[in-house]
Amino acid sequence: MIRPALTGLIDRYQPQTTSDYQNAVREVVQEIALLGLWRTPFYEHAAFYGGRALRIFHGLQRFSEDLDFSLLRPVPGFSLKAYLGPVAEELAAWGFKLLAEPVEKSGSTAVESAFLKGSTVINLLQVGAPPEIAKRLPGRQLIRIKLEIDTDPPAGAATESLTRLVPTPHQVRVYDPASLFAGKLHAVLCRNWKNRVKGRDFYDLVWYVGRRIPVNLAHLEARMRQSGDWSGGDRLATDSLRERLEERFANVRIDQASEDVLPFLKDRDDVRLWSGEFFRGLIPLIQVNEG
Repeated sequence: MIRPALTGLIDRYQPQTTSDYQNAVREVVQEIALLGLWRTPFYEHAAFYGGRALRIFHGLQRFSEDLDFSLLRPVPGFSLKAYLGPVAEELAAWGFKLLAEPVEKSGSTAVESAFLKGSTVINLLQVGAPPEIAKRLPGRQLIRIKLEIDTDPPAGAATESLTRLVPTPHQVRVYDPASLFAGKLHAVLCRNWKNRVKGRDFYDLVWYVGRRIPVNLAHLEARMRQSGDWSGGDRLATDSLRERLEERFANVRIDQASEDVLPFLKDRDDVRLWSGEFFRGLIPLIQVNEG
């Protein structure tokens, strides 16, 4: 049965194509998952961060695949599994047919993961997508949204509780913009891309710089120390950050970065100016919060 409240959430996106409907469903599922977590004590222990946090609460104009969280501080015995049931129940209450499944940790990683997943076709029909739109997709195709939480959080992040009015009023604890920027710069500088440059990192960097958001330098340093990308007794200074960025932009394939991010954008012109020179020109514009 199609639920009017659910179709109302989808209608905000004015979807026309199969891709439009897929993106809309993914984002609505993510928002309902955040609501489900709010109905538990989750945000007493954890905060939301990453590209999806930036899109929901600060208007970033790109789609995001995952929901990323970090504990505020280590919590003995914390388990993401304990919160998956309430998330699945919330999604079911809104009419989605999705499973919430934990991922077994491998090795000594501090990151816990889970997936929300279900049939793309079934869930598109649930939100009122025209049958001819939904049935263009393979019957076995799945919606897959990853939830990840860092259970060994680096120090120095600041958080704030922000209110969302949809799907229904609730609050989410979120990293503040300066701490979100620190996490993004850590990804730009230290992420091991192997053969796939994550253009989403570069897109978000442009967004932060354009809005003159300062970076929480202490939190960036803590992240770099934790990942082994900064060591010794010296503090991370603005000049050192700029030198690292110069080196990174000199050695990255910007064309690969733009190709990676295009599926998450509505306007290809967003990356039209991208080049090594373009990104090096952003470095002096980066503002730093050293407090």
